[in-house]
Amino acid sequence: MHQQNIRKSIYILPNLFTSMNLFCGYYSITASVQLRFVDAAIAILVGAVFDLLDGKIARATHTTSKFGVEYDSLADLITFGLAPALLMLLWAFETTGRYGWSAALLFTMCGALRLARFNTSCSSGNDFEGLPIPAAAAMIVSTTLFFFRLGIDPESYKLILIVMMFALSFCMVSSFRYKSLKKVSFFKSMKFNKLVGLILIIAFIAAEPYILLFVVFLSYVISGPFLSLIYPSPLKENTKTQIDEEFYK
Repeated sequence: MHQQNIRKSIYILPNLFTSMNLFCGYYSITASVQLRFVDAAIAILVGAVFDLLDGKIARATHTTSKFGVEYDSLADLITFGLAPALLMLLWAFETTGRYGWSAALLFTMCGALRLARFNTSCSSGNDFEGLPIPAAAAMIVSTTLFFFRLGIDPESYKLILIVMMFALSFCMVSSFRYKSLKKVSFFKSMKFNKLVGLILIIAFIAAEPYILLFVVFLSYVISGPFLSLIYPSPLKENTKTQIDEEFYK
């Protein structure tokens, strides 16, 4: 009985990180309403870190569960679906009328569809089918921070931003192949040159975080169509029962 209670208590840890992810989404929405767009954008990025860690912790401690999978998806919809859509709507789309709010609505809906598809079938290997919703949200966030860093007025680029929202929405529900980070481990050994390269990337991001993050996420978004052209074979799908073993998303 004592061992069983300890086993149940471990499940609190990954779900606590998921709750922090949800808190970041709520904070981002609050900051956007208060027109603190940089704070709103940074909160979504912090939420992405918690979203990455909850899966790593769940797999490392063998505490994956169906409850955790569903709770994580609900948190992701708030943090990476609703929060970035509201951020973009209040920051750049207020003067665009129905085109702006329809782009924000479509992004949220496609994000929900992307999560629902992920929870019912998962891609085999190291690839995702469609752009993951955290990456789509990160593209919006990094664009916002990029504009603030360079002092660019979004009013002059609102049409481009609307097209970007539609493109991200399409990528999420598309069959484009995107590399997954689910098997990347923080505790495995790596070659010295890879370690040096990682340190250099971190140094560049620390020097100009808003610009480098924009370049990194833009490259990832574009990689999907290119991978689909290079490897046109369709992705195999597994059943929902395999999600608990391979993913905690």
